[in-house]
Amino acid sequence: MIRERGVKKVRIAGMGRALAGRKLYFGDQVRYRLLPGQTILDLGVEAAYQALRNAGMKIEDMDCIVCAMATPLQAIPCNAALFHERMAKGLSIPAIDINTTCTSFISAVDIFSCLVDIGRYEHVLILSGDTASAALNSGQKESYELFSDGAAACVLTRAGENDSSGILYSRQETWSEGVHDTEIRGGCGMMPVFCMDEGNREDYYFDMKGHRILKLCARRLPKFVDRCLKEAQISREEIHLVIPHQASRALGVIMPKLGFSKDKYIDRVAQYGNMVSASVPFALCEAEEMGWVKHGDLVLLMGTAAGLTVNFLLMRF
Repeated sequence: MIRERGVKKVRIAGMGRALAGRKLYFGDQVRYRLLPGQTILDLGVEAAYQALRNAGMKIEDMDCIVCAMATPLQAIPCNAALFHERMAKGLSIPAIDINTTCTSFISAVDIFSCLVDIGRYEHVLILSGDTASAALNSGQKESYELFSDGAAACVLTRAGENDSSGILYSRQETWSEGVHDTEIRGGCGMMPVFCMDEGNREDYYFDMKGHRILKLCARRLPKFVDRCLKEAQISREEIHLVIPHQASRALGVIMPKLGFSKDKYIDRVAQYGNMVSASVPFALCEAEEMGWVKHGDLVLLMGTAAGLTVNFLLMRF
C-alpha cells in the first residue's frame, strides 16, 4: 500500500494545451512548428486561459504565475513577467521562472506543491512551452525531425480535506556527466550572441548526442526508478498511468527497461514529437481529455532533461 504520511495536499484543478499552426511530416512522424508571426507566448496564453476556464477560475484568482520553460523568450526579464504583461497587467501577482529544461513542469509542480501545501499560495498558474524550432540545425537530422512547438498549462491548487488528490512522492537528480550531450552553447553569457561568426555558427544551434544520452540513461535510470519506487513504498502495478517526457523514438526501448509495459505509459512521439518543457503537461492534459486518467488515479510523471536531470513525481490525480 502507498504510504500516505507526508502527502502534499494539492490538486490540478484545470489544464489546457495549444499546438503551433504549421504541420510537418517526417515519414510516419508528425511535427508542429510556429507559423510566421506566431509565438510561443501566444500558445502559452491560449493554454493558460484554457486551464483557467477548466478550473472555473480567472487570472485574478491566481496567487502566483510560474513559467516552467527551458528557453527564454528574451534575455531579460523572466518569461513569467512577459506572460504577466499579457494576462495580468495591472495586478501584483508574483511571476517566477523555473527551468530544468525538459522536466521544468515536473520541477515546478514539485516545488510549488510544497508552497501550496504550507499555505503560502492557494492557486498557482503553471505554464510550459518552448520554441524548439528556433534553434534546430537542419544538418542534424536526429534532432531536426524530433521537435515540435507547443504549450501546456495547469492550475495547481490546494486539495480539500476529503479530496484524495496530492503529491505522494518526488525526487530529482542531476548527472552532470551528461551536461554537454544536450546543449546550445551560444547565445548567453559564456558565448554572447554578438560573438557569432561563420566559424562558430553551429554553437548557436541545438546540439544533441542521442546515443550518449541513451547510454547514460540505460546505465543509471533503472536503478533511479527502482530506488524511487522503494522509497515511495509502491509497486508498478499500483500505478494507473505513467506520463513520461516524450524524449524521442527510443521511448519504446527505455520504458520496458524501467519495468513499464506499453499499456502502462503514454507514447505520443509519433503524433507530436518532443515539445521540450510542454511534453509532460501536454500529454497529461490529453490523457485527461481522452479519459485515460481521472480523478483519484495514481499517476507517475517522470522524465530526463538536459543536464542530465531526471525527475520522478508520483501524484494522486
